[in-house]
Amino acid sequence: MTDLRAKRADARRNYERLLTQARAAFAERGTDASLEEIARRSGVGIGTLYRHFPNRHAMMSAVFQEALADLLRRSHELADAAEPCAALVEWLRSLITHAGEYRGLARALMSASHDENSALSACSVPLREAGERLLARAQESGAVRADVSIGDLMQLTNAIALAAEQDPGDPELADRLLTLTLRGLRLRA
Repeated sequence: MTDLRAKRADARRNYERLLTQARAAFAERGTDASLEEIARRSGVGIGTLYRHFPNRHAMMSAVFQEALADLLRRSHELADAAEPCAALVEWLRSLITHAGEYRGLARALMSASHDENSALSACSVPLREAGERLLARAQESGAVRADVSIGDLMQLTNAIALAAEQDPGDPELADRLLTLTLRGLRLRA
C-alpha cells in the first residue's frame, strides 16, 4: 500500500516538474521546444513525459490551463458589461495577449481549431463558448454585424498574434491590427 502511494506522489512530482520545465522551455524557445530537453531538465525519461502527456498538444494544453482559467473568468466578468461591444473587444485583446505569450502558440491554436481530437481543443472549446456569449450580446445590442461568427473572431485573434510574433520589434502591431479588424465588425449606420 505504501509503494502505491509513493508512486502516486512521485508521479505527481514528475508531472509538476514536467509542467514547470515545459513552461520555461516554451517561454525560452516557443512551443516547438524539444520534448526530450523538457524531460531531461525535469530529471525524467522521455517515456515518463509521454505517460503524462501523450503528445505536444497535451502538454501545451496542461501548461495553458491557468491562462485559460483567467480568460474564462474575464469573460464572465464582462458578460454583463454596460457596453457589450466594448466588453467583446476587451476580451479579444486578452485572447491576443494570451496567444502571443509563447512563440508558436497562435499557430498551434489555429490548427487545433480544426481538429476536435487535438488536446488543445480542451482550451479552444471553452474559449469559443465564452466568446460566443460576448459576441451574441454585442450583436443583440446592434453594435456588431449579425454575420460575424466567433470562429472567425478566434481565427483573427490568432492570426493577429501570429503576425505580431513575426514582428517583435513593433509592440503596437497587435493592437493596430485588432483596431483595423474591429472596424469591419461594426454595423454601418
